[in-house]
Amino acid sequence: MDIISKYFPSLDDTQKARFQQLDELYRLWNDQINVISRKDIDNLYTHHVLHGLALAKLLTLKPGSRVIDLGTGGGFPGIPLAIMFPETNFMLVDSIAKKIKVCGEVALALEMENVRVKAERAENIKDRFDFVVTRAVATADKLHSWSKNLLLSKSQHAMPNGIWAYKGLTNLNEELALLPKGVYTEVFPMKDFFEEEFFETKALLYIQM
Repeated sequence: MDIISKYFPSLDDTQKARFQQLDELYRLWNDQINVISRKDIDNLYTHHVLHGLALAKLLTLKPGSRVIDLGTGGGFPGIPLAIMFPETNFMLVDSIAKKIKVCGEVALALEMENVRVKAERAENIKDRFDFVVTRAVATADKLHSWSKNLLLSKSQHAMPNGIWAYKGLTNLNEELALLPKGVYTEVFPMKDFFEEEFFETKALLYIQM
């Protein structure tokens, strides 16, 4: 938890309490439904929570805006971002129902009214959103294809509506080459705002839609 306060010192008491509870909640549910590697649960706050909050270093989500976490798994990055932006509406989607059950139980325990969960495939989602966030789900070209019908046409943030994909830097150039010509992208290395070694090879990829 200290590492979250280190980078986000202005959290209010509710945010602090919710972040604090994540350790106990994920240990409880991970024993029943494995959503985080057993070896990695001790790194929850660095590898999953802080990693998920990288977007908050680049963008302030507006109250009332809508975000879909595509292929959320155990709730990352959606749950940390929903704690950080309690007035933004999040839909956490995964095709694996047992993972979505964990997301729903965590959100319920934290009394997060800004989170909805859905066990569904991306192509079956009818709602529209300001942004798609996603972590380790698919290559950039597939994300671009899946997200075409998920985004609102009108933008209300400094960055136009689009995709924020949590990526590794190693093969990112090869992925970018798969996107249709003319698609605008930006890459934001996480080492620019987090000093831990884990983030040396991590980045946020923005794809404008």
